[in-house]
Amino acid sequence: MPPATNPNTNTRPANQYRLPFEAPIFEMEARLLELEARQAGGGGDAAGLTDQIRTVRRELVGLKRAIFANLSPWETVQVSRHQLRPQSRDYLELIFDQFLELHGDRAVGDDPALVTGFAHLGEQKVMFVGHQKGRDLAERTSCNFGCAHPEGYRKALRAMRLAERHRLPIICLIDTPGAYPGIEAEERGQAAIIAENLMAMSQIDTPIVCVVIGEGGSGGALGIGIGDRVGMMEHAYYSVISPEGCATILWKTAERKDRAAEALKMTSRDLLRFEIIDEVVEEPPGGAHRDPRGAAVALKGFLTRSLRKLAEIPPDRLLDHRYQKFRRIGAFFEEPPAPIEPDPEPGIGPESGPPPAPINGTPTPS
Repeated sequence: MPPATNPNTNTRPANQYRLPFEAPIFEMEARLLELEARQAGGGGDAAGLTDQIRTVRRELVGLKRAIFANLSPWETVQVSRHQLRPQSRDYLELIFDQFLELHGDRAVGDDPALVTGFAHLGEQKVMFVGHQKGRDLAERTSCNFGCAHPEGYRKALRAMRLAERHRLPIICLIDTPGAYPGIEAEERGQAAIIAENLMAMSQIDTPIVCVVIGEGGSGGALGIGIGDRVGMMEHAYYSVISPEGCATILWKTAERKDRAAEALKMTSRDLLRFEIIDEVVEEPPGGAHRDPRGAAVALKGFLTRSLRKLAEIPPDRLLDHRYQKFRRIGAFFEEPPAPIEPDPEPGIGPESGPPPAPINGTPTPS
């Protein structure tokens, strides 16, 4: 999908897509639009209006930075799901050249929830794999809201095997609430193909770079998430379960999703601290949905740097580095057990000495 389909044509989201905490930003943007309209109409003091516009623009950038630097985990989840947030096909248009799409898994059919194909990242030929949620209702229904079926993961694996054969690096963009959980998907081997992808991606001997660009939900994300470098967009999340699902299990109600989001430690900053990911890709002030091109520039920089670093690793050591990277995840340390005191020698210790004094004239048992 080209960026032109994104309603965000002037880098400002439409009012119907505003998030609750974005209200001050929309108010200041409305004030800026009013000043710009007055300037364009030639009314008032031109020099004074120019100064006001410059001041408001500066304050607007500061306000965006302040709000988005202090988002709660649940607010981060809301941003990651924003209707206007760039998706895989948007980044294909903004970052890559000469995209040649590959379809089908040679078994069941094609799954539009996973996009695969050859592309160029600058001068570098790559294999592209990415989730696609869709924009309007028809496309979202076609893409199953980014929840891939087994044939989608088989298509992705087929593309990655092809990349390995031609010695091409693989780039995976992750944006899914999770793999499709329906009965028909399980009948066609959903769990098995995700497990097969995990094993295969750990053994494919060509560089793999993965980036969570929006939602990184459960096995649906992991199905294309094993790589030599794993990054996350600043306002994305990556978790074994959604906050709503976690809250429903623990507290029997999705209303406590904000508490679940806090407990899951699912944001990019948390996962960088835990060394689950390698780098946080910073988004433009106000989030990627306000400036898709700015987000694309940052993402392209991360991908280019990552491929350059991976090119320095000898091919015979690439798989070992990848294994060690994931082997370290989940490592923990325990305090050594307290030393056990030796048994007291006979005649020494609390049991030695005279018997206890009687209580109420009755000897106390020793």
